Amino acid sequence: MSYHPFADAAAGGVAHAPTSGERGADTLFRSIAWTCALLIIALTVYLVLEIGAEALPAVHRFGFGFITGTTWNTVQDVYGVLPEIWGTLYSSLLALLFGGVFGIGIAVFITQGFVHWRIAAGFRTIVELLAAIPSVVFGLWGIYVLIPALRPVAAWLHEQLGMVPLFSTPLNGPGLAPAALVLSVMILPTVAAISVDALRRVPFSVTEAAYGMGTTRAEAIFRVMLPTASSGILAALVLGFGRALGETMALAMLIGNNNQINLSLFAPANTLASRLASSFPEADGTEVQALMFAALVLLAVTLLVNIIGLGVQQIAMRKFEAKR
Repeated sequence: MSYHPFADAAAGGVAHAPTSGERGADTLFRSIAWTCALLIIALTVYLVLEIGAEALPAVHRFGFGFITGTTWNTVQDVYGVLPEIWGTLYSSLLALLFGGVFGIGIAVFITQGFVHWRIAAGFRTIVELLAAIPSVVFGLWGIYVLIPALRPVAAWLHEQLGMVPLFSTPLNGPGLAPAALVLSVMILPTVAAISVDALRRVPFSVTEAAYGMGTTRAEAIFRVMLPTASSGILAALVLGFGRALGETMALAMLIGNNNQINLSLFAPANTLASRLASSFPEADGTEVQALMFAALVLLAVTLLVNIIGLGVQQIAMRKFEAKR
């Protein structure tokens, strides 16, 4: 007589109809889960409505010109946030470029057998500990270490390539480059941790099949592993970009807080978050309403970027599934 693998479990009473207590516990768990989800939605709606109500007078007064304006003058009550929008997107994209590349590289290094698993685990722990460092500490590191280290490099690039827009301004103090580099370090743990999980979810059989067909390690990583884990890696990049958009203290300390639109990596700039942080303590009257309008714009930018990122992620998943 053949042995059934689930015979012992059935004999031991593991498989049985749920009792009334178990059904009650399940109902309670579902209720708690639904309540938490609804509370999160309600909190988000409340925040948007509260900020929108405070910003409504500025919306009526300045309209779309607030988004296209380039002047922030508290004396004349003239406000525009186009330089802040530019600085927010520009610094975040630069941070995503550096932090994304290094984060994915770290994930590949940890998961693809380049070092012993104990060393890889320790390395991942060290990277994730970066997320525990306060933003103001990153800002101080940028001021006292990064800017002095970048200044001679920026001077040489400006001297050699001054006609190129990216290097048209020397680094005289705080600027876009040190802010973007610090921001890339700050989003690195998010990108690396989620990318590690995405690569580890790739079935081992896929890796074995790739090596069985004669691929090198580089070919297996770039042509099999990364495409298979692309949805998780894109999610990591979207979350990292969202973190970069909302970062405040480090950017307020490093970016220069200058209202200008400039392609130069070394020119001072401004962001929406740093504008809010630097202007709110002394703001009153119309400026408070304008700052709330700026907060509403930041929420809209963050929401739009996340929607676009999720859309790109879905398109990439469909293309990958179609190729399979």
